[in-house]
Amino acid sequence: MAVTETTGEGTTEAPVAHAGFWSLMVGSIGVVFGDIGTSPLYAFREAVHGATHGGPATPVIVLGVLSLILWALFIVVTTKYVLFLLRADNNGEGGTLSLMALGQRALGRQSWVLLALGVIGASMFIGDSMITPAISVLSAVEGLKLKAPALEHYVVPITILILVVLFSVQRIGTGKVASAFGPVMITWFTALALLGASHISDDPTVLYAINPYYAVQFMMSHGVVGLVTLGAVFLAVTGGEALYADLGHFGRRPIQYGWFFFVLPALLINYFGQGALVLSNPATIENPFYLMAPESMLIPLIVLATAATVIASQAVITGAYSLVRQAVQLGLLPRFEVVFTSETHAGQIYLPRVNRLLLIGVVLLVLLFKSSSGLASAYGIAVSTTMVVDGIMGFVVIWKLWNWKAATAFAIIAPLVFVDLAFLSANLLKLLEGGWVPLLFGLSMAGLIWIWRRGAAILVLKTRRIEVPLRDLIKSLEKRPPHIVKGTAVFLTSDPEFVPTALLHNLKHNKVLHEHNVILTIETAQTPTVDPSERVRMENISDKFSMVKLRFGFMEQPNVPKALVIARKLGWQFDIMATSFFVSRRSLKPSAQSGMPLWQDHIFIALSRSANDATDYFQIPTGRVVEVGTQVTI
Repeated sequence: MAVTETTGEGTTEAPVAHAGFWSLMVGSIGVVFGDIGTSPLYAFREAVHGATHGGPATPVIVLGVLSLILWALFIVVTTKYVLFLLRADNNGEGGTLSLMALGQRALGRQSWVLLALGVIGASMFIGDSMITPAISVLSAVEGLKLKAPALEHYVVPITILILVVLFSVQRIGTGKVASAFGPVMITWFTALALLGASHISDDPTVLYAINPYYAVQFMMSHGVVGLVTLGAVFLAVTGGEALYADLGHFGRRPIQYGWFFFVLPALLINYFGQGALVLSNPATIENPFYLMAPESMLIPLIVLATAATVIASQAVITGAYSLVRQAVQLGLLPRFEVVFTSETHAGQIYLPRVNRLLLIGVVLLVLLFKSSSGLASAYGIAVSTTMVVDGIMGFVVIWKLWNWKAATAFAIIAPLVFVDLAFLSANLLKLLEGGWVPLLFGLSMAGLIWIWRRGAAILVLKTRRIEVPLRDLIKSLEKRPPHIVKGTAVFLTSDPEFVPTALLHNLKHNKVLHEHNVILTIETAQTPTVDPSERVRMENISDKFSMVKLRFGFMEQPNVPKALVIARKLGWQFDIMATSFFVSRRSLKPSAQSGMPLWQDHIFIALSRSANDATDYFQIPTGRVVEVGTQVTI
């Protein structure tokens, strides 16, 4: 991995070994560009269909659509993501929630506007994580209809089978197959370029589309149809947000070089090849991608396309895992079970519940829409919303963190956000044709996050009313000490200023106090990782009490025993076998006076019950844990 140094204007990468750089670039081609790399299967076809409404594919339409695709790739992907947002790294990490955390840090305070934007962007990304596997695999398998029309009825079952297998193997991790992603996608992009190059000569006038005049003329002369077409053109840039989301895995320069010198040229050559084919033979608009291939190569191309779409789906699925994990660490969702699938790569994780929900959603989408053309109507709203959110939060980072003048930052970001808003407006026209699906899911996800945050805040206020300040209790115990027992007791709490519920119950029911008592707080930083030197903070309050604060980044999995090893080096002498961890377990009951509607109470309680056990989540030895239960109405 490249060594990075964060500056005031983004990330400056130190020189890396030549072989290391190329291996990272190959890896980025295999993972980062999977989604956008499979767009030629359907993007050009759907855009022309949207412009013709069943009529002939005229040169004006073909050149206009191609010009729109070309400049969309230049403006949205190249300028916004590759040149600007890739520089807005949060300690080397990218993605919507990383950008939100970076903006919060730049402002120096908690901003509800940025939090809302981050939640919306993250929720829509999860919605995209359902549609991408469905439309990608469907569009690849649909090539079978060209080879044998009788196989049309088997497209949906074969697609579902592939998707079920894909989600079933997630539990074993992607490490064993990740090494094959790069070569397969290099083969795929090479095939895209060769197919396109072999057909540009069919009608060289297709190269006129390089002139943005054709894009502007098309939009000006087609009115509402032009806006509908723009929604389909957006399919060509879906996946652009993945360039930023996967920044931490590969680094900025490998992604930039992979885009400029390999991926972007291959995509443009393929799109122009499809355009030339349709200009020379308008009937090929039925499926221009597969019709570019010789009949003898159709089956191998279908197999390669299916492999590419599976890889694209894999990248989105693992991205969803990482995003949900970040949301959990930032307190936006309850603790979900996280399974690490690699002993050497902390980023390779598997979330069983998220995997099941994604599989159910993907299969339902395939059964509901039955074709990639049908799903194209549902695609776009989620991604365009995420892109608008990224642009707005990017303005905050450029202005406040990079210390640019507000006018300069606005002059750069405003046109990019305007383009994103144009695409979002175009995609909203597809709302009744299927666009409601990702919107409904994204809003549902945002609603769950809002209920979780609100319920957690109400729970804190309710419990605080009956809590006792820690220092007051210590003074009271010094005056009237209870029976002292040997050993160390560690009490987990979210607020070290007040007495943990488990400690109160231990004194009330057992009437004993350990000779060493540690009030342990685990805090999530606004950075992806925390340096080990800043992991532990210790403070002695009295002879028998001390405070320990453990800090983890939002991309790290909290591991209390490992962190306590650092605490031992700082002077805390303890024997793990003589240490007991006391954890409070709340039993929540709904209440009509909770501050939330009763139905939201039930949702919050259900989310709480679905949370992973704190002992497992913080990786505390189960044999050393004492759980103390309390009942709270909310």
